[in-house]
Amino acid sequence: MRVNGAVVRRGDGPVGVTDRVELGTPPPPAFPAALRRIFEDDDLVVIDKPPGLLTIGTESERERTAYRMLAAYVAGQRDRRLFIVHRLDRETSGLLVFAKSPAAKRALQAQFEARTVERRYVAVVEGRLAQPSGVLKSRLRVDRSLRVRPARRASEGKEAITTYRVLQVRDAATLLELALTTGRRGQLRAQLAALGHPIVGDEAYGSRSNPVRRVCLHATRLAFIAPTGRRVAFESPVPAAFARVR
Repeated sequence: MRVNGAVVRRGDGPVGVTDRVELGTPPPPAFPAALRRIFEDDDLVVIDKPPGLLTIGTESERERTAYRMLAAYVAGQRDRRLFIVHRLDRETSGLLVFAKSPAAKRALQAQFEARTVERRYVAVVEGRLAQPSGVLKSRLRVDRSLRVRPARRASEGKEAITTYRVLQVRDAATLLELALTTGRRGQLRAQLAALGHPIVGDEAYGSRSNPVRRVCLHATRLAFIAPTGRRVAFESPVPAAFARVR
């Protein structure tokens, strides 16, 4: 239904005697051009988020977010709404899943809490690691500046576990594959900085170079049990810009 050309979704709105009321089927909303759709069905939508875009709004930015863009798109689908399942930092690109019903949200978030979701990232870090693979274990806390830092005492913060594997050693940088066991806010950025190998371009965590004008961290694989009961896996290629970091 449209009133004076504007779509109306509530049936109790006021209508004046001169208002024009139209009934009809509106065209389906277009998928947001700023996002790349990886997969969509009645339960969920998986996107490839670009760097520089928030997952959800903050006090300083509420409009230009992946959630806001997708929510407007999903609102045009019958009996569907958009629900947050997990997040990526503004600076991080890659795979992100949203639910389209409360039941789908609960099913997906239960898997994240149980640590059964497979989440893999690729990062370019400064320097060369001493070991070709390993496990990073620490406790992370948020300091007064809202920066995520390793906790100084065992009683502080929350447990964070990451497994890493060296994919390629370069002149002054290393390409890593990272698998999350836990998914704390800022986990990869904080742990790699504490290891002495900050992510290239991550100036907030001590990176001294930014050759491709972005944080070189990308969520490249996401796998879980869909609400249909079938295990699904999605992949996103490593950004081409990462190859320019030597």
